Amino acid sequence: MAAALRLLERVRYRPPGRGCGDAAGWGQRERSYWRALRRRVLGPPVPPFASPCQVGAPVLRATAATVGPERLGGPELRELAAALAAGLRRGPCLGLSAPQLGVPLRVFATELTPARCEQYPPPLRRAHRIEPFQLRLLVNPVLRVLDSRLVTGPEGCASLHGFSAYVPRHWAVHVSGVDECGKPVSWEATGWAARIVQHEIDHLDGILYIDRMDPRTFTNVSWMELMD
Repeated sequence: MAAALRLLERVRYRPPGRGCGDAAGWGQRERSYWRALRRRVLGPPVPPFASPCQVGAPVLRATAATVGPERLGGPELRELAAALAAGLRRGPCLGLSAPQLGVPLRVFATELTPARCEQYPPPLRRAHRIEPFQLRLLVNPVLRVLDSRLVTGPEGCASLHGFSAYVPRHWAVHVSGVDECGKPVSWEATGWAARIVQHEIDHLDGILYIDRMDPRTFTNVSWMELMD
């Protein structure tokens, strides 16, 4: 019996495809027997997901729905708020939107801790005004540009894991909305905080940073390790 179990563990499920030369990427994924069996028995995961959806998921390209007033303060929205906060800190991410967790609602959360700020090189911190701010969650956010100057800076995204590019963003914005309980939220964000806010609101409109990036700067952040 033990030998049979070990044999089953070595069995791999490979979806049909044309191999590594396929431009569409078919045939690249392998799933263990046990993972395939678990998926068959338990069914697919239910939103909000524990990990961000990756590019290709339809929810990332759809316009998120407005949250109705009857849902404010309810268990569904409180669960979503907790999932966004947990996802931010587990990532770690600087911002996370509800569509990234499979929930097509106009909600996002963002946080920049002092420890995370210290990870950026001092010249970048000065140039882009990278300063810490506390956790903020916004429901039905409305964006207004305060400073229309476009500043180009590096961005990544939890839904395009392993990649980055330079993206132009407005230098200062004002965002308003409510929190998960319906309490008004108003925030004037400048520099890096403004960049994060614009990135997350783009998610709510089905826009990814690759739609706004300088395509010549699109980079696999681990390209050197992959060459070893």
